[in-house]
Amino acid sequence: MKKLFVVMIALLTMVAFASSVMAQAPAKPAEPAKPAAPPAEKPKAEKKDMKASGTVAGYEAGKMIKVKGKDKETTYGITGDTKVKGEVKGGAKVTVMYKKDGDKMVATSITVAAEKKPAAPAKPAAPATPAAPAAPAAPEKK
Repeated sequence: MKKLFVVMIALLTMVAFASSVMAQAPAKPAEPAKPAAPPAEKPKAEKKDMKASGTVAGYEAGKMIKVKGKDKETTYGITGDTKVKGEVKGGAKVTVMYKKDGDKMVATSITVAAEKKPAAPAKPAAPATPAAPAAPAAPEKK
């Protein structure tokens, strides 16, 4: 019995050491970190369109448009690719979609807001025609 006990302890010890060695086995070597690629440089003209609104302060067809916003007046270049919706004229309300090209702003589209026609003045109500005078009351009979 003593011999069986020693063999059992020896086996248990070997299993315990073997499992701990396996648990500490080195993991697969991690792939070396690749240097992060620098973000692709997009030309500044290809960035997302920006939006500005205001009134036309100046306009030269095919060249430029000046838009006066709440705070400032800004000039946008116009190219052959610029889409113009509506008739651009001084004082008209416009929305300009543009891209920055270096230090210049180039309009990609110009949308003129439809002019609101002034509401026709309300016609005054026709004067009420006076009702026919009531017939005099008949004298009471006694």
